[in-house]
Order: sequence, then C-alpha cells, then structure tokens
Amino acid sequence: MARVTVAPDPAAAAAALLAARLADLDRRHGAVRLAVAGGSALAALGLLREALDPGLWRRLLLTWVDERCVPQADPASNRGTAYREGRLDPARPPALELPLYLDGETPSGACARVAAELAGPFRGGLDALLLGMGEDGHIASLFSGRPWATAPDVFPVPDSPKPPPRRITLALPLLAATPAAVLVAAGAAKRDALARLAAGDPALPASALGNLVVVTDQDLDAR
Repeated sequence: MARVTVAPDPAAAAAALLAARLADLDRRHGAVRLAVAGGSALAALGLLREALDPGLWRRLLLTWVDERCVPQADPASNRGTAYREGRLDPARPPALELPLYLDGETPSGACARVAAELAGPFRGGLDALLLGMGEDGHIASLFSGRPWATAPDVFPVPDSPKPPPRRITLALPLLAATPAAVLVAAGAAKRDALARLAAGDPALPASALGNLVVVTDQDLDAR
C-alpha cells in the first residue's frame, strides 16, 4: 500500500525525497536509471535537477514513463515541454536520455527502439520513478479498464481516453519492479483518486507499486 506524505509544496517535497534516494542508489550502485512523467511531475523534475549533486545529474540515465506520439515541438509532448520549460539541460549528453518517441517514428518502431535500449544501456530495468497521477487515477498512459497488467516493457496506446490518443507507455510490470517510486499529486481534483490509491484500490495501476511514496497537499484524513 502506498505511503502518503502531506506537504504544502508537493513538488519540492517530492524532489527532496527522490534526490536523497537517488544519491543513496548512486553511492551503492552507480549509473542510476530514472523514469519521469510529464504533467505535474515536471515541476518536481526541475527541482530535482537543482537538488542533485551536479556530477550525479550529469551521469543520470533518464527516460520517460510515457510519451504522446506528437512532434517534440508540440505542446502535448512531455519531453518537449520539459526542455521548453528548462526542466532539462539540452547540454546533457544525448546518450544519457532515452526518448520514448522521436519525430516521424511509427508507434511500433518507437517501441522496438525503446525495448532494445532498455535491454542495453538501461540493463533491463529502472531504479527510480517520478510519477504524476491523473484525476481518474491513471499513471503513465495506463488507464483503468485497459489491458495493461501483463503488457511487454513498452507498448503503444492507440486510443487513450485523454487526448492525444496515440501514446507510448512503459508497462506496469516494469514500473512495479522499480525499487523506488515517488508520485506527485496536487490539488483537490486529485483527492478522490488519492483516497482510492491510499485504500489500495486494485483498479488503479499505482496500487501495484509496492515501494510507492505519494506526496500531496491533500489531507485525506480531513473531513
């Protein structure tokens, strides 16, 4: 069951928690592998960059938990938004980032490329996740009522219930096998989904993440 932490600034609190975890992983294992979400998690990503030791940031292996199949210049692109907002430094070596979608790719071609790189530089797994959650409780592009429980490590989503419809997402088994996960969920609109997650609702994909820490500004015990 997820551990819930209430903080007035969830993005800052999540960044601090994850920075400490990544530093510990780096000391013990090196070559830390992090997957991040778009949306509300991007604010935490920028703060994480500031909180990490610069040397660790420069050697961090980074990928995304999901991406929309749109050009990077499109406002809907998670990766594009991260660079436009200055959350990521374009000077970081390209070999340290694994984009889930590149301009002009087909979804199937993108998945084949990502699967190969996950098996190669990422050594078949991840060390940490920085997640957001939708008002409906989805994480990555894993939506309730969709067939995500036994999917391969990365797969295309042709018909997301939220636009844009075509997406690439990492799969739940890969996310659930990751030892550290921090989820940022701010605002009253997330309250119902947070309550379901705190109760372990199996319809929510995040309920399968055994090492999940949720950081929110919502006090779920308040009446």
